[in-house]
Amino acid sequence: MKKLIILIAAFVVFTACEDFLTESPKTQISVDQFFDKPDDARSAVNALYRDGSGANSYDSGGFRGSNVMVGVFMSGLFDNEAKGERIEGQLAHSLQQDPVNFNDYAGGWWNAMYRVINRANLAIDRIPGIEGMNENERNRMLAEARYFRAHNYFNLVKFFGDVPLMLVPVEGLDGAFVERDASAAVYNQIIEDLEWARDNGNLPNVPFGSGNNGRVTHGAVLTTLADVNLQRAGHPLLQDAGFAQAATAARAVINSGVYSLIQHGSDPMTDSAFNRMRTSQETPEYIWSVEYDGDIAVSEYPRITVPGAIRPDGISYGRTLNMYRPISTMVNMYNPELDLRIQNRQLFATSINDINGNEVQLGEYVPYLWFEEGAVFGNARGTRNLNHVRFSEVLLIAAEAIARSEGVIPEAVGYLADVRDRAYWTIDRADIVASLSGLSVDAFVEEVWKERYKELALDFKAWHDIQRTRKYPVTNSENPGTVNFVNVIGADNNWGVQFSERDLLYPIADAEMQRNENLTQNPGY
Repeated sequence: MKKLIILIAAFVVFTACEDFLTESPKTQISVDQFFDKPDDARSAVNALYRDGSGANSYDSGGFRGSNVMVGVFMSGLFDNEAKGERIEGQLAHSLQQDPVNFNDYAGGWWNAMYRVINRANLAIDRIPGIEGMNENERNRMLAEARYFRAHNYFNLVKFFGDVPLMLVPVEGLDGAFVERDASAAVYNQIIEDLEWARDNGNLPNVPFGSGNNGRVTHGAVLTTLADVNLQRAGHPLLQDAGFAQAATAARAVINSGVYSLIQHGSDPMTDSAFNRMRTSQETPEYIWSVEYDGDIAVSEYPRITVPGAIRPDGISYGRTLNMYRPISTMVNMYNPELDLRIQNRQLFATSINDINGNEVQLGEYVPYLWFEEGAVFGNARGTRNLNHVRFSEVLLIAAEAIARSEGVIPEAVGYLADVRDRAYWTIDRADIVASLSGLSVDAFVEEVWKERYKELALDFKAWHDIQRTRKYPVTNSENPGTVNFVNVIGADNNWGVQFSERDLLYPIADAEMQRNENLTQNPGY
């Protein structure tokens, strides 16, 4: 998959509408000339993989972290020690974001996702007319293009709410500046694309990267479909039918038998599932990952796992920054006596070894899941993939969706117990099941929410959970492991600022508002 990135250059001419407004060099191939043979379709779809799979969200650099972190910064559950040099983190914590000071963040992300959507639209529009293609391959490529279109619209609608729904390629000014469409319509299109890919794409049903070279799989489509339906079942749409549909999609992933949780080795402290997750590129738990390659697209996440004040012997980076540090409210979600994930060098670390094997105390929690010795002490070029969706998330989606649509039945209890059993490594699974089985629907769902925060702490899901549940987690250092939920509107975000309704969506960037007079701004900005 990683070698496909080099093919993007061959397709960059078709990425944005402004490219079509300039005079083309005589050596440039027009769109109509390009889409006339099967190899052109392959190049077009291959070009979607880098940005389409989320690189525009996940790539990290400078001092602000990556775009995908901003929502969690707004939640107040994580801090960025470099926010004094790039103010976006400060703005997120103080909830002072607006269309001007968030222009770079919001506008860059908006434009990047619409570029991907336009590429996907072009592929969806032109591939059916290419002669000489095998029908199975044609449908697979159309399914991949539809997946990336759905994936990027899903990000847009979660962060911006109503957004322009553009389903045909834009090749000039005509059709470039349109009004926002209702979120419900955007969600309907996302679901239509994913269901088409599910039913017609002939996509392989294998774990990420397992003999499939990192391409879109049937499981990735189903998992995204489950996530989409869970999100729309919550606020602001409150489409309760989404719970049953999320349950159906998640069950299909679970019952396929393709995916499973990574298990602990003989010693959970030194060979835990989370240690294996840190060092493994391909396991049956991974459903979709953002790929990195030291020679093509370097990951900066290893530097994020070392605080700037700490310089372990032999470190390769010119500067290290813990740009994703869990604050006490987040750390206190874990019971340190029961939960393996908060122990040192599991999901997080409080110490690391230097290049000589000497232990260095960090004085804070850092995301150990991203720690990569070869990059930190070697060439400063991170190579490991960043997991975007894992099987544990599917189990949690299924548990919540089934409970909401069918009640706290043993199946729902079992899925939550599977995730908790791996983390609570000293407690019998039967005891976990017993503690969950007698709960009301609301109480059980809150247990799922707690597990999502803890299990998916480094998967950037927290803000989306706050958006859809409208609930905010509250913890206490005197009783770690106990989490209560309060209404997010009016709650303190841990930085002394209260959430208001407007904070639940990003502002549309000022540059985009200036460019497109048909847009309206989100309320409160």
